[in-house]
Amino acid sequence: MKQDFIRQNRGFHPVIEEEQTRLFIDGCVQIWQDAELENAHRHGADVYAVTAFLPWVNAETAMDELMKWHLLPRQYSNLRIVETAQDIVEAKAAGQASLMLSAQDGEFIGGSLGRVEAFQRLGLRMLILAYNRDNLLSGGCADSSNTGLSLMGRRVVEECNRVGILLDGSHMSSRASLEMIEHSSAPVVFSHSNPKGVVDNPRNISDEQIRACASKDGVIGVVPWGPMVYKPETQRRPNLADLLDCVDYIADLIGSTENIGLGTDFSLGTYEEMELDPWGTPNYFSDVTAELDKIIPNDMLLAERFTEGFDSYPEISNVISGLQNRGYDDKAIDGILGQNFLRVFKQVW
Repeated sequence: MKQDFIRQNRGFHPVIEEEQTRLFIDGCVQIWQDAELENAHRHGADVYAVTAFLPWVNAETAMDELMKWHLLPRQYSNLRIVETAQDIVEAKAAGQASLMLSAQDGEFIGGSLGRVEAFQRLGLRMLILAYNRDNLLSGGCADSSNTGLSLMGRRVVEECNRVGILLDGSHMSSRASLEMIEHSSAPVVFSHSNPKGVVDNPRNISDEQIRACASKDGVIGVVPWGPMVYKPETQRRPNLADLLDCVDYIADLIGSTENIGLGTDFSLGTYEEMELDPWGTPNYFSDVTAELDKIIPNDMLLAERFTEGFDSYPEISNVISGLQNRGYDDKAIDGILGQNFLRVFKQVW
């Protein structure tokens, strides 16, 4: 039975007074127009891998949206666009929040390979080839067939390796992500994905994907978004213990914490209303959220759609305490919070 929830908009996070000394890199975040950006450096997160433009847009729209991010450091002295790993280190030391420009879909590339370098020069640093649905480059995880990489997709992988764009397998089909990892000469990440071995959700990834990612020195960013953490047999909101089970599972599977990070899929500000096509469109999300929808309303603004104990940035302190209670040492915790992602950034960029 669904419960009533009255939490405030999940896009607004408390401010913390004491600086978080550990580097915290969030592998996936959305930022909207009403975000309180003047406080972005005071929530406990140091790096926001921000979705620079919506999926499924053309190149002109993608470029226009990407360039808007470059205005923000001129308006907010606490923000910095980062293009190198050293930029992240310097921003942390200066008390600034870093924005890392990312794309959750490669449809803007189309058949024009030169756009890969063009967007890298404009600041793009991480790229998912397909967002849930199949496209010219790759299969998507929620489409009807487990399509792999196209020939064009392989060329895009090579170009990303050449110019220094980090490849991300989240939202891609299992086959496509495995082919991308195999074809890539650089590490590949899953910026916000959990293990299917803990929660069997279409957006989560298999043991084979986890092992392949780790074998290339990549990182899996565990995500507190409820549908990917929720265990239907519990019939309750997922909690921090459920999320830490995902960390334990990956660590046990690969024998290390060096390939684990965090990708919250949080937001700063309020999600925009999405216009629905009156003719109807395929639903690439229903199977992903269906189980959690049975107990928590499918409302993008509800904090309760995220893990209890980690549904806002300052609650990173709960994650740290939880990892400590499970026996992880400081080196492992530093790696999970940000150093593992930073290592990959250094290698790829």
